[in-house]
Amino acid sequence: LVSSYIYNREEYARFDSDVGEYRAVSELGRPAAEYWNSQKDILERERAAVDT
Repeated sequence: LVSSYIYNREEYARFDSDVGEYRAVSELGRPAAEYWNSQKDILERERAAVDT
């Protein structure tokens, strides 16, 4: 399962459930993905949503 994050009709980041973390799709998404991956509560919430 992949959750995509889009700004101005362009995907900039996604959560890949196979990997279990956020991945930047563009340079715009790099800071967001790094931040989200550093926050354990955000990762746990996203992983739990995938499991349901």
